[in-house]
Amino acid sequence: MTDMTSGSNAASGATIEPSLHRVMGPWLLLLFIVGDILGTGIYALTGQVAKQVGGVVWLPFLVAFVVAVVTAFSYLELVTKYPKAAGAALYTHKAFGIHFITFIVAFTVMCSGITSASTASRAFAANLSGAFQLNLETGIGISLVALAFMAIVAAVNFRGVGESVKANVVLTMVELTGLLIIIFIGLWAIAAGQGDVSRVTQFATSPDTSVFWSVMAATTLAFFAMVGFEDSVNMAEECKNPSGIFPKVLLAGLFITGAIYVLVSISAITLVTPADLGEGETPLLKVVQAGAPNFPLWIFGFITMFAVANSALINMLMASRLVYGMSREHVLPPIFGKVHARRRTPYLAIAFTTLLAFALILFVGEVPALGGTTALLLLFVFTIVNIAVLVLRKESVDHDHFRTPTFLPIVGAICCAFFAGPWTGRDPVQYKIAGILIGIGVVLWVVTVLVNRATGIRPTDADMEALGGDGPVN
Repeated sequence: MTDMTSGSNAASGATIEPSLHRVMGPWLLLLFIVGDILGTGIYALTGQVAKQVGGVVWLPFLVAFVVAVVTAFSYLELVTKYPKAAGAALYTHKAFGIHFITFIVAFTVMCSGITSASTASRAFAANLSGAFQLNLETGIGISLVALAFMAIVAAVNFRGVGESVKANVVLTMVELTGLLIIIFIGLWAIAAGQGDVSRVTQFATSPDTSVFWSVMAATTLAFFAMVGFEDSVNMAEECKNPSGIFPKVLLAGLFITGAIYVLVSISAITLVTPADLGEGETPLLKVVQAGAPNFPLWIFGFITMFAVANSALINMLMASRLVYGMSREHVLPPIFGKVHARRRTPYLAIAFTTLLAFALILFVGEVPALGGTTALLLLFVFTIVNIAVLVLRKESVDHDHFRTPTFLPIVGAICCAFFAGPWTGRDPVQYKIAGILIGIGVVLWVVTVLVNRATGIRPTDADMEALGGDGPVN
């Protein structure tokens, strides 16, 4: 790793941490991507999307899918051009060369992982209550279960990336099974003449909102269901031949999940009215009850809990590695760069991200607010990444890489900036949550800068390639 200290600091005998281990081939990467995209969004927010637009609940998911694919092309050019673990932060620094902007992008990505995992923990608790009739829908019960769940995620994360990726394979198959059950139930009901297929073309908007703006508002929520593909670039240094496998694998993962989302949405709205689907935090449990009343509800509830657990695991894995990388780049306090002697995992970075998740679970709580904040944070990052592609066109590398058509980054930047704006009808609380989280990052940045000046440490790596990388292995 590039030396990041001044001469005086280097003389103090800083230890060299272990490098990353390339354990992920194309199939494992595909499962990672599919598992990260599938999960909490479709399981928890389908009803909230239906509440916005009515029977055309599939349309916001389709719009979100198109925006995600356009942005994915930008990520493909950059991750094959610069196959490093730092992801969006690396691309931002190479394009603009300003450490503070790089830090803000990296910290924003980290925050999006935590808000996403917090959303998953709330959905886990709600589905546990609904499937097993524990009456935890109100009060502190949901929060306590969510906190306990997040603690388990932290323990798995502490075990190491090998265990986390292996757990991802199992959980991805579980969550995929749950969505296939919903699709099968819907198709079976349609074939039997049950439900109301005509709902899939019916808009239901408020009198003072047009169809267009209702779809835009619903898309800001549905976009949460499509995020996750960007996490895969943070695993670039743990993949075999990343420049070769990323384009096909990432696009395949997006198209698989996009098709599943549309089919699940159609099945759900065929069997349950938009009003009923939008009540509570367990919309797909209602679909099972309506389409297959004899199906053991606890089994599907069990599947749902594992599905959202997968989202939480992957996002907390990503978030902790980014905090670790920022610490190693001397833009966060050095304590977060500590690696456990036996497990070789960034245990203090894991503790920090877990504590932030605890705070969100306790003081925010609502799934739509947390999910919408995740989408908001990532839309900001995606806007920057789409611009970075165009800026970095002038820089060449010594290997072949994917090149996206020039018009796609332009369209992607415009679309992402549009959907991040308040004109879409986004809940203002999402801006408050995002502002507080980024504010915490800025405070830590300032503290770190002051400490660096006092101790003579100075970031000197012009490429910031260690950001998010050089992490633990098994």
